[in-house]
Amino acid sequence: QVQLVESGGGLVQAGGSLRLSCAASGRTFSSYTMGWFRQAPGKERVFLSAITWSGGTMYYADSVKGRFTISKDNAKNTVYLQMNSLKPEDTAIYYCAAKRGTAGTTSAGAYDYWGQGTQVTVSS
Repeated sequence: QVQLVESGGGLVQAGGSLRLSCAASGRTFSSYTMGWFRQAPGKERVFLSAITWSGGTMYYADSVKGRFTISKDNAKNTVYLQMNSLKPEDTAIYYCAAKRGTAGTTSAGAYDYWGQGTQVTVSS
């Protein structure tokens, strides 16, 4: 029903920036929330940020607030995560996800669709 394709990961120096993209297809997304999560080796998948399609309401985890910015382009059905001031501890696989409604926004288990993940590595 919903297909998510991520891009933009890579290797960056500490203090640098990356912009991740997630292109969505297969549905009208007005009732959906789009989220970004990351998972480091041996760790749980954790919430980073989310945005609602219809209202553009944004949510951020404390760990990335002030450094990461979520945005969307409705014409392209694409969600972005601009990541600035990157730190080595940001190294992880980053995933985009989609869910219906706004309940459970910060919980990975609440999301219905997931992208394939893209590796972000931050060197010191």
